[in-house]
Amino acid sequence: MAPKKPSPFIKKQLHFLSRHKKTIFLFFVGCFFLSAGAFLLWASFIPLPDFNTFKDSKVVESTQIYDRTGKILLYDVHQNVQRTVVPFEDISPWLKKAVVSIEDSGFYTHGPISYTGLARAILFLGTRGGGSTITQQVVKKTFLTDDKLITRKLKEIVLSFKLEQAYTKDQILGLYLNEIPYGGNIYGVGQASSAFFGVDPKDLTLAESAYLAAIPNAPTYYSPYGNHRDKLDERKNLVLKQMLDLGYIDNTTYQQALTEKVTFLPRQSTGIKAPHFVEWVKEYLANKYGEQAVEENGYKVITTLDYTLQQKAEDVIAQYGPSVEKNYNAKNMGLIAIDPKTGQVLAMVGSRNYFDVQNQGNFNVTLAANRQPGSTFKPFVYATAFMKGYTPETTVFDLPTNFSTNCDAHGVPLSPNIKPSDCYMPVNFDGKFLGPVSLRDALAQSRNVPSVKVLYLAGLNDSLNTAKKMGVTNLGPASQYGLTLVLGGGEVSLIDMTSAYGVFANDGVRNPIQSILSVEDKNGNIVEQYQPSSEQVIPSEVARKITNILADNVARTPEFGANSALYFPNHDVAVKTGTTNDYRDVWTIGYTPDIAVGMWAGNNDNSPMQKNIAGFIIAPVWHAFMEEALKLTPDEHFIPPAPEDLTTLPAPLAGIWQGGEKYIIDTVSGKLATPNTPEETKKVVVVPDVHSILYWVNKDNPLGPPPVNPQNDPQFNLWETPVREWVAKQNIKEGDRSGIPTTYDDVHVPATAPNLSVTGSDLTQPHNANEVLNLVVANTNIYPLKKATLYINGQFVEEKDSEPFSFTFTPSNIPYISTNNTVSIVAYDSIYNKAVFTAQLAVQQ
Repeated sequence: MAPKKPSPFIKKQLHFLSRHKKTIFLFFVGCFFLSAGAFLLWASFIPLPDFNTFKDSKVVESTQIYDRTGKILLYDVHQNVQRTVVPFEDISPWLKKAVVSIEDSGFYTHGPISYTGLARAILFLGTRGGGSTITQQVVKKTFLTDDKLITRKLKEIVLSFKLEQAYTKDQILGLYLNEIPYGGNIYGVGQASSAFFGVDPKDLTLAESAYLAAIPNAPTYYSPYGNHRDKLDERKNLVLKQMLDLGYIDNTTYQQALTEKVTFLPRQSTGIKAPHFVEWVKEYLANKYGEQAVEENGYKVITTLDYTLQQKAEDVIAQYGPSVEKNYNAKNMGLIAIDPKTGQVLAMVGSRNYFDVQNQGNFNVTLAANRQPGSTFKPFVYATAFMKGYTPETTVFDLPTNFSTNCDAHGVPLSPNIKPSDCYMPVNFDGKFLGPVSLRDALAQSRNVPSVKVLYLAGLNDSLNTAKKMGVTNLGPASQYGLTLVLGGGEVSLIDMTSAYGVFANDGVRNPIQSILSVEDKNGNIVEQYQPSSEQVIPSEVARKITNILADNVARTPEFGANSALYFPNHDVAVKTGTTNDYRDVWTIGYTPDIAVGMWAGNNDNSPMQKNIAGFIIAPVWHAFMEEALKLTPDEHFIPPAPEDLTTLPAPLAGIWQGGEKYIIDTVSGKLATPNTPEETKKVVVVPDVHSILYWVNKDNPLGPPPVNPQNDPQFNLWETPVREWVAKQNIKEGDRSGIPTTYDDVHVPATAPNLSVTGSDLTQPHNANEVLNLVVANTNIYPLKKATLYINGQFVEEKDSEPFSFTFTPSNIPYISTNNTVSIVAYDSIYNKAVFTAQLAVQQ
C-alpha cells in the first residue's frame, strides 16, 4: 500500500519552516543567551555572606510542642541553643574523614555541586533532595529556607560556586562541622562532642567520630536518646565501612572501632517535659515535614498529652520503681494511657527515668515492638472464639494435655526421631488442673491449658487477624507461630496492646493511635488537625463479652483473691495481666469506657526478673495509677452483653460438660418442658456421657450439627484420652437414661396462668392530671403473685415483689403522660406463670 501523501496545508507549513529555519534558530539562540545573561546578572547581585560569623545566617523560628490544653510547653526545639565554634585544626582528623566518607566522599576532588542531585531537584521541582555536596549543605543549612522552589535551588547553586571561589575545601568543611545540627538545641561538633561524650572535638576516638558523622543524616531518628539506637549503631558501622573502603583506615583499625564501647552521656534534663512522648512526637514531625522544617519553620504543635495524667504516671513509677527493682529485679517500667474513644495518647512514660543512661532510660519501652505479651494476648483469642459462636459459658477440660501430634496423649514421642522436648504440654501457673472449666473462668483466671484449646477452636489465622484488626501491628504471618501464641508467643509493643484493648473498651470500635491535635505554621495556618477515624473491627456483643469477663471480680477471685490490685469497688474496670514463661516481661492492661492503661515491667537487656506473676509485680503500680486516673475521668459504666438463650445451644456451649444428649425439664413439675414453660424454670439436663468438646462440636461450625467422625480431628485423641482417664477417677456413672421424664410440664398451662383482678381507680373514666390514682392487683387463680410491674405508655413506673401489689401515682408527675395513655401491669405468679393487664387511661390536662 502506497504511503499517504501530505495534505496541502502540511506542505505549506513545511515549506515555511524550510525557508525560515535560520531565523527560527537564531531566535532560540537569542532567547537562550538573553536568559543566561539575565541569570548571570541576577547571580552577580547575590552577595556572599560572611561565613566567619553566623550573624548573617537565616532567621529560623523554633517549633514548640504543647500539651492538649495548648498552655503547657513541653519542649521548645531551639530553647537554649548551644553551639561552640571550633577551629578546624582543633577537630579530630578521624571526625573529618568520617564526615567526608559518609556525606561526600569526593568532596576534595569535585566541584561545588552534585549534578545528579541537581538534576533530581529540577526534575521533581525541588520536592526530592539527596546527593548534595558538603558545600551545598553548608549553604542550605546556614542561609537558605526549606521552601521547595526552583529559585531557592538556583540560589543554592550560585552561593555554592561563590563559596568555593572564596574559601578552601578545609575551610568549607570547617564551616559544615561547626553548623551541622545534632538534634534539639545542639549545633556543631564542638557542642555535640561535649554533650554526647564530654570531650573536646580534638580528642574524639574513631568510633565516637563515626557516631558524630552518622547522626546528622536524620538527627531525630538517629538520636542516641531516642528509640533507634540499633539503627544508629548500624549507620555508625556504615561510616566505618566507608572509611575502610576509601582507604582512610586499615582493617585492623576498622575491627577495633567496630568493637569499641562508646557511652553517651545523659541528656540534659532542663527544658523538656514528658521527654519520651516529646521525642516520639518529634520523630513523627520529622518524618512528615522533614528535619529542617521542624528545626526552622516555627510550628506550634498541640499534642494529645494530658499533662496532669502524665505527672501522675511519672510520680507513680518513681514511687514504686525502687521497690520493684529491689524485690523482683525489674529495673525498668513503662506506662501508656490512651482515650479509647479517640485513640489519643494521654500519658506516656517510656522508662523509670529518661535521663538514666546506665539503664538505657532514654529507650522508650512503650514503643518497643519486641516484647512478648504473655497472657495479655488471650482476650484476642477468646474474642475470636466468641465471634465463631462459642460462649463465655462454653466448657473445656483443664487437664494435663499434650498438643503435639508427634507425641501421644501423655507426651511420649511417637518415633525415635522426635525428642521429648518437642512434645507440647503446657501447665498452669499454679501447677493445678481444675477439670471442667468455663471460658469465663479460664480467661478471668488466666488458665493456660484451656486457653490453648480455645486457640485451636478459634483458629490460629483468625485469632491473628483479630489482633491485627484491633491494632496489634507487629505480628507476623501464622506460619511463624503455633498454639503457644495464646500464651504470648508473639512479639508486640505496649502501645499497640493498649490501643487494642481500647477496642474492647469502645464497644468494638477502633480509633488509630493519635499524638497530635493540631499543627500551626508560624503564620497561624493549620497544616494538620486531628480527624476522627473510627472503624468497627469486632462486633459490639463480642467486645462486651470480653469486657464483662475481664471486669468479673468473682470469676477471677480463685486465682487473684477477692481484693486484688485488679479490683476497684464501685467502679467498672476491666483488666488482664500477663507474665512470660521466662519471667522477662510482666504486663497489666486494663480499661474503663474512657481510658485504657497499659504497663510493662522488666529489663531493657532482656534479663529475667525474679520468678513471680504480673499480679504481684506490676499490677499494684498499675492500680495506683488507675486510682488517680479514675479521679480525672468520667465514672461511666460498661454496657453488659445481651442475655443468651443457652437452651438452644449444643451442651458444651451451654456450659454442660456431663454429656451431649440433652433434654430440657421444668424445675417445678420435674417433667419435660413445653412451649408454655417459663425460661426461669427451664433446666437443661444431659444423659451422663463425658467427652472432650471435640466429640460434641465441630470446631469450625460450633453451632451446627455434631461431627460424624470426631476422631478425624488431629487433636481429638490428645484431648479425649485425659478426659476419659479423669472420668474413670471420678467414678461417674455414664449412659443412665432412666432419669429422662416421660411426661410433660402440666403446671405451666393456660388454665393455671394468673387471672388478674385490678381494682381501685376506675380507668374507664377520664381523670384529672393532678388526681392521685391507685391500682391494686390480685390473682384469682391457683398460685399467688410473686411480682408485678406497672408501665405507662411502655415506660417503667414501679415494681412490687410482695403484697400488697398496690400502685399509687399522679399523672402530672409522669413526664411522658399525654391525653390518651396505655396502662400495663405485667405480673408473675410463684411458679413464673405470666399475665398482662392492659387498659387505657384518659387524662384531662
